[in-house]
Amino acid sequence: MKTEISLPELSIVAITRGLLGAGVAFVLSDHIEPVQRRAVGWTLTAVGVLTTLPLLLDVFGNKVDES
Repeated sequence: MKTEISLPELSIVAITRGLLGAGVAFVLSDHIEPVQRRAVGWTLTAVGVLTTLPLLLDVFGNKVDES
């Protein structure tokens, strides 16, 4: 089985993974006030996770049989 993904789909996956990483970085950072840091961090993490899941289902649902 082979998975095909277009360049725009790949870009969206990369952006959502970046949001997830930025969210985790904010949660672990010490450069802003803890309350603001947690709010921003968890929001970015949630957006990253919630937008990545449907994309993963779409990507892995587009498998092409090479037969």
